[in-house]
Amino acid sequence: MSLRRFLPDNFTLCLIATVITASVLPCRGEAATVFEWLTNLAIALLFFMHGAKLSREAVVAGITHWRLHVVVLASTFALFPVLGVLLKPLLLPLVTPALYVGILFLCTLPSTVQSSIAFTSIARGNVPAAVCAASASSLLGIVVTPLLTGLVLEAHGQGGMSWHAVGDIVLQLFVPFVAGQITQRWIGDWIQRHRPLIGLTDQGSILLVVYTAFSAAVLQGLWKQLPLPVLGGLLIVNAVLLAAALLITRYGSRALGFKRADEITVVFCGSKKSLASGVPMANVLFPAHALGMIVLPIMLFHQMQLMTCAVLARRYAQRMDVDKRSATRTEELAAD
Repeated sequence: MSLRRFLPDNFTLCLIATVITASVLPCRGEAATVFEWLTNLAIALLFFMHGAKLSREAVVAGITHWRLHVVVLASTFALFPVLGVLLKPLLLPLVTPALYVGILFLCTLPSTVQSSIAFTSIARGNVPAAVCAASASSLLGIVVTPLLTGLVLEAHGQGGMSWHAVGDIVLQLFVPFVAGQITQRWIGDWIQRHRPLIGLTDQGSILLVVYTAFSAAVLQGLWKQLPLPVLGGLLIVNAVLLAAALLITRYGSRALGFKRADEITVVFCGSKKSLASGVPMANVLFPAHALGMIVLPIMLFHQMQLMTCAVLARRYAQRMDVDKRSATRTEELAAD
């Protein structure tokens, strides 16, 4: 097996470089204010472009497979938060209370879109259903995530999320998204022809939020509060959550009688969490001094899920190929 599959991608390297830069040269004073404005503008542009890109036809085409979508959404917005709360006695001793809040926030996030679809395709899964499920998760997450965050934080004894925070999410994320959908008929084709622009906006906005978040956290003494054993504990917590989600979605979909292609879609759409949505939402929902601890679990989980799912997708693909060859031989023998 090639070691390249386990190496971080270019974007992850950029994230690491951004964290290092924020640790050495944190923005402060007027510079911090300028970066905050730039971050808000970049996030609004990001959700506007996603609204303009999202194909309503693809959503309508895949929405008929309602059982699969219910399972994916239940895994994303119910299974993960339940795991985060119920596993508190196991998880909390491994991390600090502030990091555990970040874990709870991670559990409320929507699924990824691009990587969920890409891994489903690699694994020979139901791609149209994956497009619909991942897109629906991303869209619903704009409203569901802040509400769920309030519920799980209240269960954790941190206090609920205010309606003001929900309103900020609607104003900064949902309104640009709807504006993009409205203007899709005029700019949708242009957006599709310039898809790399979406990627640059995605990554640029995340890097801006990470830089401002870690700058504020470093000025508050982040690295003094985060020794190496705690980082190791955070990796274990993320691994436990990811492994639990992968196992439950895999065997749960089989118990529900889904075909292999649909099982693949459930596994890859129901076990992931979106860095692209999570970082901008954290920027709206949490105070600047807390963002570093909130964002760090998402960043580590992002890389972990990519590495794990890359291997899992290829194994699924190999198994699908074997099944296809076996079916072909069976048909040939039956014909003889």
